[in-house]
Amino acid sequence: MTTLIQNGFLCDPANGREGQFDLLIRDGVIAWVGKDPGVTADTVVNAAGLTVLPGLVDMHVHLRDPGFPHKEDILTGCEAAAAGGVTSLLCMPNTKPVVDSVKTVEYIRQKAKQAKAHVYVTGAITKGLSGQEITEMDALSQAGCIAFSDDGRPVENAAMMTAALKKSRELGAIVTSHCEDLSIINGGIVNEGAVSKALGVKGMHRSSEDYVTAREIILAETNGCPVHIAHVSTRLSVQLIREAKARGADVTCETCPHYFSMTEEKVLSRDADYRMNPPLREEADREAVLLGLLDGTIDCIVTDHAPHAPQEKADFLAAPNGVIGMETSFAASYTYLVKTGKMSLAQLVEKMSVNPARRLKIAAGTLSVGAPADVVLADLNRDWVVEPEKLHSKARNAVYKGMTLTGKVMATYCGGSLVYQQM
Repeated sequence: MTTLIQNGFLCDPANGREGQFDLLIRDGVIAWVGKDPGVTADTVVNAAGLTVLPGLVDMHVHLRDPGFPHKEDILTGCEAAAAGGVTSLLCMPNTKPVVDSVKTVEYIRQKAKQAKAHVYVTGAITKGLSGQEITEMDALSQAGCIAFSDDGRPVENAAMMTAALKKSRELGAIVTSHCEDLSIINGGIVNEGAVSKALGVKGMHRSSEDYVTAREIILAETNGCPVHIAHVSTRLSVQLIREAKARGADVTCETCPHYFSMTEEKVLSRDADYRMNPPLREEADREAVLLGLLDGTIDCIVTDHAPHAPQEKADFLAAPNGVIGMETSFAASYTYLVKTGKMSLAQLVEKMSVNPARRLKIAAGTLSVGAPADVVLADLNRDWVVEPEKLHSKARNAVYKGMTLTGKVMATYCGGSLVYQQM
């Protein structure tokens, strides 16, 4: 099977290529990129007015499967991914059972064969995410885990985190750290500050994130190990990572669109859809995260896609933390970063595709000949309103609900197959 995508504007920063190019897909891989191929194809797609991008790579996703199918499952999560242009994703281990056994890894990988995105698996660092005993990381790696984390919780024991960092280095995997000190959080539900006081609720102090971010940098740097810091949200964490990189530490990090586009004032509405962990912070933090993206301190934009059922989000005080985001992440990032002139389209693609693919060491993030045909067609001039009931996730806790964003994914190809189309 061959598909020829013609007349589109191609943006492929991994190859330094940007301009009017056609692209030929054959048997699931990119067979040719150029002009006037002189070949026929089974399917010809006229992409005039559209931008052709490598599929996005979201290295922080909660698919909730196994264990919580009322929130999301592997297939519906990947439906949302495809609609947002995400062709590769890294799922987190806080499922039920936890991803701490070969059996659970095999379940995810088997079910994901029917999904509309490439699903990569994060193995738990500790059994049951309990922080008490390290998992059999060798076996999990052999079963297919390419990363390790206790995401949803921190690894509180520094010696155990050190062991995980060393073992991951040996396995060629990456540790993703959820930087949070639970004793500091102590039941807080929003950022500690003026808004938490106005709401009369317990706050989550920023030092919780900053303290563990500093610890992870120290452990990684002094032991010569790589580490990836998840969902950065504070100005001090950005600065700590910036300084570590300047020293040559093998530290990368990520943030989410809501951390550079929103502040804690959103939760004054007492709408739990604006509650996540880490929480929305102050304006100075938002500005610091934005600067970190622009100066290269922050490597990746992810979603931390965390679906919950509507009834679970109904009570502001009791609701679990988390928001969905795979279907809105590209549009939100384009709206706030590229449309405003702060970042080029190529730089955005680096943050959302090239860099996460490189950190995970997966075959993605490029439109090179011979690469998997993970391709997105986007209309960068299209404005659309985020209507949660029309999204593809089972959940509705969309942080951009009711907002108008610019940039709409019109078609997504995963491994050469058309998995989403709105054309």
